[in-house]
Amino acid sequence: MKLSIHDLKNKQVWQKRGYELPAFDVEAVRERTLKEPIWLHFGAGNIFRAFPAVLQQTLLDKGFCDKGIIVCESFDEEIIEKAYAPFDNLSLLVTLKADGSMDKKVVASVVHAIPAKDHMDELERIFTSPSLQMVSFTITEKGYSLTDSKGEYYPDVLSDFENLPEEPKSLMGKVAALCYKRYLAGKLPVALVSMDNCSHNGTKLCNAVRTFADNWVKRGLVDAGFADYINNPRLVSFPWSMIDKITPRPSERVKAVLEADGFEGADIIRTAKNTYISSFVNAEQTEYLVIEDSFPNSRPPLEKAGVIFTDRETVDKVEKMKVCTCLNPLHTILAVYGCLLGYTSISEEMKDKHLKTFIQKAGYEEGLPVVVDPGIIRPEDFINEVIEKRLPNPFLPDTPQRIACDTSQKIPVRFGETLKAYIAYGKDLSTLTYIPLFFAGWLRYLMGVDDEGNPFTLSPDPMLEVLQGYVKEISLGDRGPFTEILRPILSDSKIFGVNLYEYGIASKVEGMFEELVAGKGAVRKTLEKYINI
Repeated sequence: MKLSIHDLKNKQVWQKRGYELPAFDVEAVRERTLKEPIWLHFGAGNIFRAFPAVLQQTLLDKGFCDKGIIVCESFDEEIIEKAYAPFDNLSLLVTLKADGSMDKKVVASVVHAIPAKDHMDELERIFTSPSLQMVSFTITEKGYSLTDSKGEYYPDVLSDFENLPEEPKSLMGKVAALCYKRYLAGKLPVALVSMDNCSHNGTKLCNAVRTFADNWVKRGLVDAGFADYINNPRLVSFPWSMIDKITPRPSERVKAVLEADGFEGADIIRTAKNTYISSFVNAEQTEYLVIEDSFPNSRPPLEKAGVIFTDRETVDKVEKMKVCTCLNPLHTILAVYGCLLGYTSISEEMKDKHLKTFIQKAGYEEGLPVVVDPGIIRPEDFINEVIEKRLPNPFLPDTPQRIACDTSQKIPVRFGETLKAYIAYGKDLSTLTYIPLFFAGWLRYLMGVDDEGNPFTLSPDPMLEVLQGYVKEISLGDRGPFTEILRPILSDSKIFGVNLYEYGIASKVEGMFEELVAGKGAVRKTLEKYINI
C-alpha cells in the first residue's frame, strides 16, 4: 500500500484495511484547479494537512466543490520535498479517538505544493487568476511579525521595503507583492484569511501587508492606488478566525499500526528546521473553525463541512472563550504542574485526581463566572468536552513540555484577561485560589527542579533567562518571605495583565510559593491542601 495516485486505483486493498478513499476523480480535480485556482494556502505543516485540507476534501467528496487547494511553504521547504512530493501531494489523516480506535482517511484535496523560494512566477500566475477566492495561512503568529523583540524591522523586511524585488525575501513581502500583481491585473477581489491560533489574526495579517503597501507607496515604488486597494474590504478582506484542533507531531505508535496494515512510507522525519513530518498526520477528532464571513470574491461552501461563518464580534468572543477560559488556561496549568510532577503525557496527567480537579476548579469555579459567551457555542459544553474527552484522550501524544513553551507570553491572555474581568465586575481578586496556585506553580517551575528535587530542562521562553535570574538563589527547603525576590515578577503587568500587588493577590501567590518550595514532595503536598477532593 503506497500513497500514490496510481496505487489508490487498487481500491479494494485499501478499503479492506479500513482506509477511506477520495470519492472524486483526483486527476480531474487537479486539472480544473490548476486551470482556475480558487484557494491558495501558505503553510504546509501538519495542522493544514489535518484540518483545512480535510475540509475541502469533504466538499469534494460530497460534490459541493470541484476544485482543490494549492499549498505553498515558505519557512521549512523540506516539508514539500519529503512529505508531499514523494506521495503525489496525498496525505493520510489518522484521527485518534479516545476509545483507542482510529479513522484512516486518504486526503487528496491538495493538488499542488510549491516551495516559496524561486517560485514567484508560479505564485503570480495563481494570484492574478480572477477565479482565486481566498488565500489562507497557517504560519504561526511569528509569521506575521515584521519586527524583532526590540521593535526594529528585520533586515529582510527592510530590504523589501526599500525596493520592490522580483523575489522578496520576507514572506509578508512576498504576499504584499503578489497582492500588488493582483491589483495591477484589474483590482481583483480576494480574501486573505489567517487560520493561525492567535487573537485577531486577520488584523495581524492586514497590518503586515498594509505596512508594505504604505512603505512602497511612500517610496514611489508602486501605484498610489495600491494602498487604497488593500484598505478596501470590498476588494481585499482580512477575516478574523478561531481555529481549534490538537495536532501533535506524528506518533511512533500510529506509525506501527499503519505498517502492520501494510502501509509503506510512514517514516517519521525530523527536518533541519526541527519540524516532525511524515506521509501521515495524526490528530484528535474534535475540531472548530469559526471565520468572519467576509469574502469579496465568494468562497467554497465550507459551512457544509462544519465551518461556522459569523461576524467579527462573534469570532472574537469565541476566541476569548477558548483562550481565556475553556481550553488554553487549563492546558497551561497541566503543562507547568506536569513538568514539576514528572509527567510526559497530558492524558496521563488527567488520571491524576489532583491535577484533574485543579483544572476543573480553575475552569468551572474561577473561569466560567466571567467567561465571554459567544452565543454560537455554549462555554459549558466546550469546557466539558475539553475536560472529559479531549485532554484525557490517551492516543494523543501531547506533552506538558511542549505546551509549557513561551508560558510568560501566554499568561497575560490565558489568565490576565480573567483577572481584568474580575476587576471590571468589581470582584475581589484575593478570593481566588486556583489561579494564584497556578502562578505560584509557575514560579516554582522556573527553578528548574521537580518535586523529587531533580533538575529538568525548562521549555523555551523568550523571558526565561531574566525570570530565572530572579529565582536562582532560591533552593528547596528555603523559608520566606520571598517578597523582595518575587516582586519584580509579580508586579509586572506585562506578564499578568495587572500588577498583582495592586489587587491584593500577590501575597497569596507568595504564600503558596513558599509552601511549594518547602522541600521534596512539597508540590504534591500543596496540591493536597488546596485541591479539596
